Amino acid sequence: MLAYLFPGQGSQQPGMGRPWADHPSWALVEAASEASGRDVARLLLEADADELRRTENAQLSTFVLSLVVHDAVTALGVRCAVAAGHSLGEYSALTAAGALPLTEGVRLVAERGAAMQDAADARPGTMSAILGADDAVVEQACERATGDVWVANTNGTGQVVIAGDPDAIAEASAIAKDLGARKVMALPVGGAFHTPFMAPAATRLAAALAATTFRAAEVPVIANVDAAPHEGADGWAALLEAQLTAPVRWRQTIERMVADGVTTFVELGPGTVLTGLSKRGAPDGRALAANDPSALEPLLEAAGEAGAVEHDDGEHLFATERLVVSPAAGVFVPVEGLAEGQQIERGRVVGHVAGEAIRSPFRGLVMGLLAVTGERLTRSQPVAWLRTA
Repeated sequence: MLAYLFPGQGSQQPGMGRPWADHPSWALVEAASEASGRDVARLLLEADADELRRTENAQLSTFVLSLVVHDAVTALGVRCAVAAGHSLGEYSALTAAGALPLTEGVRLVAERGAAMQDAADARPGTMSAILGADDAVVEQACERATGDVWVANTNGTGQVVIAGDPDAIAEASAIAKDLGARKVMALPVGGAFHTPFMAPAATRLAAALAATTFRAAEVPVIANVDAAPHEGADGWAALLEAQLTAPVRWRQTIERMVADGVTTFVELGPGTVLTGLSKRGAPDGRALAANDPSALEPLLEAAGEAGAVEHDDGEHLFATERLVVSPAAGVFVPVEGLAEGQQIERGRVVGHVAGEAIRSPFRGLVMGLLAVTGERLTRSQPVAWLRTA
């Protein structure tokens, strides 16, 4: 079984969108900009580290880029059996799983980021990772500190994130080291997330969630607050509201996936944090990150080995030649500029049928177009012939 993992705030980095700017899936950035009223492309291409550190920018840019990567992977025919996202990444997972339309996901993430930014401005806080200590030791350190500090993420064995007042974090960190922790690492975030400091944001987010219609997910999504899979439309508003002030149970999430039979973990979005956590949490499994188009080829290979690639009948011709087929029945409309002899990349849209994009799952040279403008196609009917060698 293959699982999709979506990163949260802190994985963002300047220029993280550049490798994807010429990819067909970049079209999602334009849609997200329109839905949010913000220039998401500029955040992904031009924003510096300080600008991206602001919660409202980090969350929107990470969410959108994660879905760009998901769109590119989906175009290859890769399908997951279960999904999860770390904090903000839970919204990416829900959108990828079909529980939220893209525009609704963008709207919620923009509101969540703005609400959390306001809460962080009103009550400054930060987060740090405690390495080399188990959950109980870190809990004890937080309890012994005199200020406001709590466990915010149980990321994995030997990695627990604490959040709260900066002075209290420093005190708890020193106590944790006295108790045997190996290292403390500050995180590039702008608030004490998943603690009571975020209560004002939860109140504001609740109004946006109440106005959102969730749909049943196409695959189970494991929630942060209970590390349990959810598929139905009901309950997500309450889970997402609770998530703002409750710890992210990520170690337990990976443990649940392993227990359910997941063997391959794929991180979709910027960074490799979840990939590393998966390797430690599931040492007998396989974990890889898709944060650059160059990662798509090895991902497709790994997905094939995990039995997680779907192909429509008629796609394969023989070793070096491929057919791109229609995913639905309807009238065919080719894209402008596609011609014989043209080299195309995986995910390239070759036309539309019944309003649905026909994307090539293959990279190759166009040897011929097998459908004409206005032709009524059946599902799986070939529309283009490629040579891959």
